[in-house]
Amino acid sequence: MREENPNKRLEMFSDGVFAIAITLLIIEIKVPALNLMGSTSDVWNATIHLWPSFFALFLSFILIFISWYGHHVLFDALDKASDRFLFASGFFLLTVVILPFPTAFMAEYLNTLYAQPANVFYSFCCLVHNLGWRLLLNSTKKPKQLAKSPEHIQKINEAMRSNRMGTIASVAILVLSWWFPYIALIISLILWSFWIYVSSKIKRKF
Repeated sequence: MREENPNKRLEMFSDGVFAIAITLLIIEIKVPALNLMGSTSDVWNATIHLWPSFFALFLSFILIFISWYGHHVLFDALDKASDRFLFASGFFLLTVVILPFPTAFMAEYLNTLYAQPANVFYSFCCLVHNLGWRLLLNSTKKPKQLAKSPEHIQKINEAMRSNRMGTIASVAILVLSWWFPYIALIISLILWSFWIYVSSKIKRKF
């Protein structure tokens, strides 16, 4: 008997990877050590100094959530699979599961004199994630069309155009992070928020 949805297992596996990646973001934030506290003021100061970690958590959570949402939208448009699509999905999930490391790296160095390399590395990982999306979207068209209908093909084409814009933006942010790391992070936050709107717009058209 033919499986009704050939991508069901892959989608379930992908949801698990997204869940693990998001969970690892908060695990990286450590509670201030009690033995280092001498007063309630010390506790408040230690908590305030955690702001880079929570900012990095918020930024990466938005990115991973957008990716999960876009992934959900994409799978709704598909009713077939191919080996190329499966391997492209594997690479895409790799770009998701590594995000907690550059997030922790950036959080550790964000409020220091050494913020630049950490922010550049974070921006580079975001660019690789964008390229993972490109590979995944392209694999839905070659070597065969995996979309349900011509309408869904059109909407995937829209997603590919948005991805190309995202590549340009990600390269620009990567370059900007070399000289202006904090500005690059703010632009990243604005960009991820914009992709929420783009993804929801594409979803409504399906």
